[in-house]
Amino acid sequence: MLTHISVRGAREHNLKSVNVEIPRDKLVVITGLSGSGKSSLAFDTIYAEGQRRYVESLSAYARQFLELMQKPDVDHIEGLSPAISIEQKTTSRNPRSTVATVTEIYDYMRLLWARVGIPYSPATGLPISAQTVSQMVDRVAALPAGTRFLLLAPVVRGRKGEYRKEMAEWQQAGFTRVRIDGTMHEIEDAPALDKKYKHDIEVVVDRMVVGPDIATRLAQSFETALKLTDGLVYVDLVDAPAPADAIPADEALAKKKSVAGKNIPDNRIVFSEKFACPVSGFTIAEIEPRLFSFNAPQGACPACDGLGEKLYFDPQLVVPNEHLSLKKGAVVPWAKSNPPSPYYMQVLASLAKAYDFSLDTPFNALSEEQRAVVLRGTGGKAVTLRFIDGRKSYEVEKAFEGVIGNLERRMLSTDSAWMREELAKYQSAAPCEVCGGARLKPEALAVKIAGEDISLSTRRAVGPALAFFRAMPDKLNDQQRQISAPILKEIVERLGFLDNVGLDYISLDRTSGTLSGGESQRIRLASQIGSGLSGVLYVLDEPSIGLHQRDNDRLIVTLKRLRDLGNTVIVVEHDEDAIRTADYVIDMGPGAGVHGGAIVAEGTLQQILDNPDSLTGDYLTGRRMVPLPAKRRKGNGKKVTVKGARANNLKNVTASIPLGTFTCITGVSGSGKSTFTLDTLYATAARTLNGARMLAGHHETITGLEYLDKVIDIDQSPIGRTPRSNPATYTGAFTNIRDWFANLPESQARGYKPGRFSFNVKGGRCEACQGDGVLKIEMHFLPDVYVTCDVCHGHRYNRETLEVKFRGRSIADVLDMTVEDAVEFFKAVPPIRDKMAMLAEVGLGYVKVGQQATTLSGGEAQRVKLAKELARRATGNTLYILDEPTTGLHFEDVRKLLEVLHALVEQGNSVVVIEHNLEVIKTADWVIDLGPEGGDKGGEIVAVGTPEQVAKEPRSYTGGYLKPLLKLGDIKS
Repeated sequence: MLTHISVRGAREHNLKSVNVEIPRDKLVVITGLSGSGKSSLAFDTIYAEGQRRYVESLSAYARQFLELMQKPDVDHIEGLSPAISIEQKTTSRNPRSTVATVTEIYDYMRLLWARVGIPYSPATGLPISAQTVSQMVDRVAALPAGTRFLLLAPVVRGRKGEYRKEMAEWQQAGFTRVRIDGTMHEIEDAPALDKKYKHDIEVVVDRMVVGPDIATRLAQSFETALKLTDGLVYVDLVDAPAPADAIPADEALAKKKSVAGKNIPDNRIVFSEKFACPVSGFTIAEIEPRLFSFNAPQGACPACDGLGEKLYFDPQLVVPNEHLSLKKGAVVPWAKSNPPSPYYMQVLASLAKAYDFSLDTPFNALSEEQRAVVLRGTGGKAVTLRFIDGRKSYEVEKAFEGVIGNLERRMLSTDSAWMREELAKYQSAAPCEVCGGARLKPEALAVKIAGEDISLSTRRAVGPALAFFRAMPDKLNDQQRQISAPILKEIVERLGFLDNVGLDYISLDRTSGTLSGGESQRIRLASQIGSGLSGVLYVLDEPSIGLHQRDNDRLIVTLKRLRDLGNTVIVVEHDEDAIRTADYVIDMGPGAGVHGGAIVAEGTLQQILDNPDSLTGDYLTGRRMVPLPAKRRKGNGKKVTVKGARANNLKNVTASIPLGTFTCITGVSGSGKSTFTLDTLYATAARTLNGARMLAGHHETITGLEYLDKVIDIDQSPIGRTPRSNPATYTGAFTNIRDWFANLPESQARGYKPGRFSFNVKGGRCEACQGDGVLKIEMHFLPDVYVTCDVCHGHRYNRETLEVKFRGRSIADVLDMTVEDAVEFFKAVPPIRDKMAMLAEVGLGYVKVGQQATTLSGGEAQRVKLAKELARRATGNTLYILDEPTTGLHFEDVRKLLEVLHALVEQGNSVVVIEHNLEVIKTADWVIDLGPEGGDKGGEIVAVGTPEQVAKEPRSYTGGYLKPLLKLGDIKS
């Protein structure tokens, strides 16, 4: 029996011929400095080979449809199982993809509503059901003996027309009498109908008396009537009152009937072969799972195509800065037309004269009517528009469509993709006015279980949804319980898995594109546990991202459960709890990049702690630590205050951020940190200070922004989506490098310009590979093979360009340098040296200058952005906002990052960080802790103050975990 995964001679990326024995069926954590080779070992070597071998076991036909992994650079690996990777990348950006669809919970919900749901009439609010002919016969046969009745086929219901041809056809078929608009006629004597009016026509199929022997004849008559109509039959009682249950004696129902415009006579019983409401005519053809799919035409709302929202031109984006006047360009789409159109300014000048306002008045100082006229138009009322064309002037009397009307007309009439994209910048999404954001047709929303349609149930968060579905059997009858039992079991299990990994606050209808990397990874983790596989190799990339310390235990229990199913779980992780819980730990290092790629320590937790070479062990034992600050900063006496924030789950939150400090926004997952910081504070500040077109979360006001000159948000989105983007191009250093090479004597003599040294354009690049350095060879059912270009040998440039050298190095050699080597190489060239030095300062000295952006992790991309901002000339009045900057960082990297961030504050800037990492929180000057829980139970301020003050708040989960790290009383406030 295999007990270990044996890796020999792993050389992928920076790995230095690594040999390692990883125990199978254990929870293994690979840790180490950022860039030390953790992902290279776990993903690019072990996972890649495991998946490649499994895929190669499939047929050649199947393999051509699968994404195939490259064979890693390794001598050999033994003991591998089929591998599944759960990485940080977001699940899907498709607006049709939701938490419920990704986890397959929605598929089971659709089946549940299709098999157990009961349709209700929108007109009466009463259940509607389909009846068979046998049920109809039994219902009539149960009437008192001797009851006389007419069996009618309602062939025309409220439709205009003369119906002469149809009358002849009915007579030819053997029918003799019809009732037209309530009056009985022989067909041959029927009056001529006015085609301008709506009519009701019922064909008399049979006249009968209730007795013991009517069943056969009655069944035949029902079948005849159903063929004539769309599955609807009337039974009108001639000389007896309607039975008590035929028409509910309810005043509210009577009102609903009259509202629907179809009154049922007191002596009528209505039968339907389909799901149809006899009052409104509302019909559901069939109740199948596809009826509840917003991704299928059978179920999607026709108005919004199942998206639940529609785009509209948003006044806040059309006029983002209301303090500007119309003359100064308040109406951005008109002011930014290229070239600026005098036509628009003449239209506004004409309006100003007609409605008595000045173009120099700030937009927010105009009256409500004046603003409405500019945006929405004159409502059909003609105004005098004056135009000057050259030396001629003329006037036109016509209605003004308004800025928004103008944009809508241009969007509808243009065929230009560029124009559509440009106009789309001024659009926002709003819930669809037809379905109200439910995404489904009325027919689907009419089907309910326990009084709820399927969209209401998807709007619940995972926690409440779990309670709802667990309690559902109590609300069902015996037959429904029997049908729903296996479906509910699957739904409850999947919701339970999501709850166990700390996602109880996420609503099921939340689009997957809005999830963080950690959230989407834990959703996929829950799906894998739900699959119940064993003997699989799982490789996870920091599943604790975005998770509060309180929820860490639940995640670790989940990972252990995955292991206990008989799987090998390899986790790339920096979280202390995860490392201490692991069965086996591999510590990579000793440094990053070229200085890493080796195993520094491996074994049990105790063996790591006892190893003096392990940097991780140093931090876990306390031999090294992130120091507490000697003093908490008070700030510069100014503050930014957010008042009445109510976006998403925030409950009228008001909080102040002291400027000139390092502030942490903390709280459990889903407590409202990102909503408060990014959606409200950053969006408003970016609009006010940077002129950005962003919609801010709902709030009353934000004061204190006048003390800042700009706001910068540094997130973890990629710095580029193509291999041609790299740290040098993103930071702007590549422009300086190309300029430097272009100014060398050799370049001057040859007449080379900076463009000669770009691998993106013709001229200096190698045309054989178009500047990629490699050639892609498609292999169909085998993985694509990338071979080094045999013309430039991977250097990306042609021979003539590479002949230009600085200190013996070509531009290709410079791109292949590490950042720390580039700092030394360009020490006499300040513009390049400074940008490289900033990359090194944020801990990216190991990254190559020309490293492809697609190979950088989220944390590395964020630090490249941070370095770019640090390289700018500081004003001392900037607000920096960072979202979990410690993602992917080792304890030692966190220490270095904190030095950089605190240096920013020392220059007079303000830094706001959304963070769960306690090492960061303990060094903060000010903490705003949100909670107490996630989702609907969060969105409140739990504690505010210094870390010491937060640690003393009993309601704060963050404070409870922070307390052991602080020496309360030792720090001067």
